[in-house]
Amino acid sequence: MLSSQKTRIFAVALLTISSVGLSAQNSTHRGRKYKAPPPTSRIEVTVLRDTDSKPVENASVIFQLVGEKGNMELKTNEDGKSIIDILPIGSSMRLQIIAKGYQTYGQDYKIDKSEMTFGVRLKRPGEQYSIYKNHDQAGDNQKDDKSKDPDSQKDSQKDKPNSSSGQPSNPPSQPQ
Repeated sequence: MLSSQKTRIFAVALLTISSVGLSAQNSTHRGRKYKAPPPTSRIEVTVLRDTDSKPVENASVIFQLVGEKGNMELKTNEDGKSIIDILPIGSSMRLQIIAKGYQTYGQDYKIDKSEMTFGVRLKRPGEQYSIYKNHDQAGDNQKDDKSKDPDSQKDSQKDKPNSSSGQPSNPPSQPQ
């Protein structure tokens, strides 16, 4: 009789332990909630020379999300291509391309599709601006307008020191 009592107690204990284990597995609370990452876009950038449309190898392609700190930099391959697939759809991206011997390229884009392709044509650097060369731009037109206006001539004469006598207007004081 003792053995049947022991088996009943053992059976009841087993049922109790198994029901506690099952109830723990059915619990909906799992600690931190899992938040799925936002959908991302696959962005392909092709960098070509402007003069002959040949690919630019080893150019730095920099992706920066507007309003975020940090950036991601990739290099172009031998086909002039660089691919990134971690930028979230709906964000704004600043694309910057730097290559030795070419002008730097920069532009902001809105990521609104799951796949986007950009083609960038890099130009050679232009000639530096020099004040010693004649330029046919708006700056020359402003100078011509001032020479026609008599009031501006009076103002420019007021600004210049009187150099007709060749003596400064305030002679330096003599030491005593």
